[in-house]
Amino acid sequence: MDLGESLPATAVRETAEETGLNVEITGLVGIFTDPRHVILYTSNGEVRQEFSVVFAARAIGGTLSTSSETTDVRWVPTSEIDSLPMDRSMRKRLDHFMTSADVHLG
Repeated sequence: MDLGESLPATAVRETAEETGLNVEITGLVGIFTDPRHVILYTSNGEVRQEFSVVFAARAIGGTLSTSSETTDVRWVPTSEIDSLPMDRSMRKRLDHFMTSADVHLG
C-alpha cells in the first residue's frame, strides 16, 4: 500500500502489476489473520504477524502476463482449484470465497 492510497485502490494496482489485468472491486471476501503466521526478517530482526484483506473483483481489461512477483498467471476452472498446490492460508481464503456469502473476520 502506498502512502495516500486506499485498500481497494491498492488491490486494483497490485492486481494490474502482478497479473496484467485491470479489475474493479466487487466486494470484500474478508480479513484473515493467523497468530501462527509470523515472519522474522533476518536483515534487521523485525518480527511481523501478517494479515490479509481479501477483495472479490471482476476483470475489466488488460492482458494476462507475469511480472517480477509472479511466475504463472492463468485462468483456472473452479473445478480444478482443489488440485492446485498452495499454502494452507491461501486455500482457506479461496475456500471461504467459494463457499460463503458472509465476510470473514478473523
